Amino acid sequence: MHGLTTNSVDPRARLLKAVFWGGLIAGALDIADALIFHGVRGVAPWRILQAIASGLLGRDAFTGGAWTAALGLGLHFFIATTAAAVYALASLRLPLLVARPVLCGAAYGLLVNVVMQNVVLPLSAFRPGPPAPAGAIDWGQVNLWLAHVVCVGLPIAFTTRWAARR
Repeated sequence: MHGLTTNSVDPRARLLKAVFWGGLIAGALDIADALIFHGVRGVAPWRILQAIASGLLGRDAFTGGAWTAALGLGLHFFIATTAAAVYALASLRLPLLVARPVLCGAAYGLLVNVVMQNVVLPLSAFRPGPPAPAGAIDWGQVNLWLAHVVCVGLPIAFTTRWAARR
């Protein structure tokens, strides 16, 4: 198994398919996870989307109504598509990413979460709520790690593999 450049179809078209579908599927699954996880805890869907927009707008995102919720959704899919683009581009040099989608996709999902938590969020205007009490399980963090593996890394890896095989 090789990367996105091995069959006779235009490799740019395969790359774009991997990025588009990877970003769309990962973005949809990840936002669905967030809406369900926080929704059962009583958080309204638009507040979750506004929280995403707060990375750009700060606390003002929560007073912007539907506009900032739409911005949050757009930013979410932009981030998911960027993650898909990074993986698909890396697969051009690292065929293992296509050959081993479960292992590499899971690892990539973990890496995306590390980058989000330690680079993207600290550089953004987003301000998290209070941490979980000492000794308590932070189910929000558990969900983030699992969601980034299952909803982000694996779909991106499998769409990249799918595009490479077409």
